[in-house]
Amino acid sequence: MPDHADSLRSLRARKLHAPATLNNRAPILEVLQSVLPEHALVLEVGAGTGEHAVHFAAALPGVRWQPTDPDPDALASIAAHVTSAGRANVGEPFRLDVRQLPWPGIGPATLDAVVAINVIHIAPWETCCALIGGASLALKPDGLLYLYGPYKRDGRHTAVSNALFDEQLQQMNPAYGVRDLADVVRLAADAGLLWEREVAMPANNLSLVLRKPPTAAG
Repeated sequence: MPDHADSLRSLRARKLHAPATLNNRAPILEVLQSVLPEHALVLEVGAGTGEHAVHFAAALPGVRWQPTDPDPDALASIAAHVTSAGRANVGEPFRLDVRQLPWPGIGPATLDAVVAINVIHIAPWETCCALIGGASLALKPDGLLYLYGPYKRDGRHTAVSNALFDEQLQQMNPAYGVRDLADVVRLAADAGLLWEREVAMPANNLSLVLRKPPTAAG
């Protein structure tokens, strides 16, 4: 059987790190603290390394944070970060492909919030459509969808750095790219989620908060 040192080395090997997380987690948390209820069930889509999940769970002890990701390496990293953090209010990560509707294992009108950080630009537009449609089904009335990342306005980039980033994304995959804010808001409205606020963030990013109306049927 492996000793404790072997177990620790294995744990560290599985933990991935995203440098941008250190820069954006504090401003993202500030927005989440302003919109989330004190007690909430939050599903994170595309949780990536898992660093956001453990950071937010530590700062929001009344929130039950459920990380998900479609990638096995990401799921292993999330699990490793959760184990290291020892947070009881973070659920065991599980695989979720948002394009599979309705989302497996998630009942209708059961979530207080869905959070997606740096997801919709690193995925085809169909993924954004499925994310918003799935969130609309899974959110309780008055539940919210939080989206973080770069956006265009009226078809134009808000910064040269975003334009360069968009080019890089489309070189990776022509279906990727920085989305236009109006297109996302329109798509959400068609799914029954209404614009509530947008918050300017560091590095030319934006927090977008969309909400399911309080009187909406689950």
